[in-house]
Amino acid sequence: MPRARLYLVTPRTLDLATFPALLEAALSGGDVASLLIAPEVSSEAHLQRIAEALTPIAQARDVAVLVVDDTRAMGRAKADGLHVEAGPEALEEAIERFEGKSIVGAGNLKTRHEAMAAGEAGVDYVMFGLLSRDDDPEAHRKTLDLGGWWAGLFEPPCVVLAGTTAESIEDCAETRAEFVAVRGFVWDHPDGPAAAVGAANALLDAVHARIGEPA
Repeated sequence: MPRARLYLVTPRTLDLATFPALLEAALSGGDVASLLIAPEVSSEAHLQRIAEALTPIAQARDVAVLVVDDTRAMGRAKADGLHVEAGPEALEEAIERFEGKSIVGAGNLKTRHEAMAAGEAGVDYVMFGLLSRDDDPEAHRKTLDLGGWWAGLFEPPCVVLAGTTAESIEDCAETRAEFVAVRGFVWDHPDGPAAAVGAANALLDAVHARIGEPA
């Protein structure tokens, strides 16, 4: 089993005057596969400014950048793909438009049926765990159950959303999902984002050593 990798999600609110330095710090802390730009914004133009500022920082470290639900911001920022939270119709449109050109991921999936429909539509990955919910300490039981079910049966990789604790990251990795999404654990970590990413990677290493194949 390949080792799970980190899928980093921006905080809900961020200040472009200070956040780029925090992102640089986080990415200096260890391996990060992807960055999802998914802040709460006042306008499409606001999201575009954020995406244009953060995308080159992440891409300079070979981190794939996804933008939530906004193809214009994704394109103008030259991000690597789109993360679709807006439902099956928007997902199908994105796949039709970007298949083979950009990554298209599906989120806001609440049932096995919704996940399978996304997979059949040709999505590049599925995410379990609701970005719209407040960060809880632990990963939700339903998130873990869906991730464990998907990881053992389907080809497209899956992302499972952790909570704010170290234990939640371990729980997510134990589902054998390819990616563990982290948000509050990194941005609210008492020792800062670099230390948080280092700690998260150490947890993923430990789980892989326990349940995975030798690296």
